[in-house]
Amino acid sequence: QVRLVESGGGVVQPGGGVLRLSCVASGNVFRIYTMGWYRQAPGKQRELAATITLGENTNYADSVKGRFTISRDTAKNTMYLQMNSLKPEDTAVYYCHADRVVGLDGRVHLDIWGQGTLVTVSS
Repeated sequence: QVRLVESGGGVVQPGGGVLRLSCVASGNVFRIYTMGWYRQAPGKQRELAATITLGENTNYADSVKGRFTISRDTAKNTMYLQMNSLKPEDTAVYYCHADRVVGLDGRVHLDIWGQGTLVTVSS
C-alpha cells in the first residue's frame, strides 16, 4: 500500500497571501516517478496545477506560472507547492498525485491520489 497525505492548506487573504503545501508518501515506497499537484474548485473539474518528474523537470498551468513553485525531496518522499500572490480564483481543494510508485518489494503502484487539502483565498 502507498499513501499520500497532504498538509498546509488554510485561509489566506488575496494579494499577499502565501501558503506552502506538503505531500508525504508513506508505506511501500522505494521510488516515485512523476508527482503533481492538482486542484478542484467548487463546481469545477479537477485541473493540473503543477508536476515534477523524478529528474525534477517541472511543468505549470498557465494560471499559476510565476506564482507557484513545485519541488520535491526524494530522500524524504515529500513534495511541496510554494504558493505566492494567491488570488481568490486559487481557492480549491489541492490534491497530491503520483503517477507511478515502485515499492520496496518491487511492486508497482499506479495513479495514486491523496485526500486533498483545502485552500481558501478570501478577504
